[in-house]
Amino acid sequence: MLGGNPEATGLRFEVDGEIATITLDRPEKRNAQTFALWSELTRIGNNLPEQVRVVVVRGEGPSFSAGIDLSMFGSLQPGSDLDSSIAEFQRGFLWLRRPDIVSIAAVQGHAIGAGFQLALSCDLRIVADDVKFCMKEPALGLVPDLTGTKPLVDLVGLAKAVDICLTARVVEAEEALRLGLAERVVPRDELATAVKEKTAQLLSVDRAAATATKRLLQGATGRSLEEQCAAERAEQVLRIRALNGG
Repeated sequence: MLGGNPEATGLRFEVDGEIATITLDRPEKRNAQTFALWSELTRIGNNLPEQVRVVVVRGEGPSFSAGIDLSMFGSLQPGSDLDSSIAEFQRGFLWLRRPDIVSIAAVQGHAIGAGFQLALSCDLRIVADDVKFCMKEPALGLVPDLTGTKPLVDLVGLAKAVDICLTARVVEAEEALRLGLAERVVPRDELATAVKEKTAQLLSVDRAAATATKRLLQGATGRSLEEQCAAERAEQVLRIRALNGG
């Protein structure tokens, strides 16, 4: 295990060759998230070993994450620099989208609020058949602010995202798969195996080509067809030159 004190941060971090595993480790609290956990996520992202290609995010116990530990809110004072504080929290989620890695959320049980947003911050979601996604923040008088709103809209569309968020309803496994919130649904006891299989598939692809392709895919929605074609050409020229030692 590398870095972090699970008792203090609620996270375990392990690296095995090209695979890093982040485990939310407060099962007695259904892996409720804290400021310390978000700071540790940022620290992990800033210090991720260069050889890591796949990052798996998982939760210990019956739930992935029941969301924010509500006891934290007393420590946030209205007069403080809330914008800077929230920006710092968001950094712990943003790095999971880096083009040089692929992040996989292995989700079982409850993924509520911040837990849902952590799953959304990953590139892929493999879920157990007992998963329960819910964007709870609006029901608490808050907004989702941990980078989850854009991927939610990108995945399911605006109307469905409005429905999910503004009703704070639960999305279970079958609907999650149908909407594109999950790439695969498996029985609870097969979740680890399914993630291992997907990781092996991802590692079988050339890393430089995978990184370039992810960059292309991430930029596609913001480009016109002509702009995307130009981006493809530019990336391919770099790949061909690299393969030919140029």
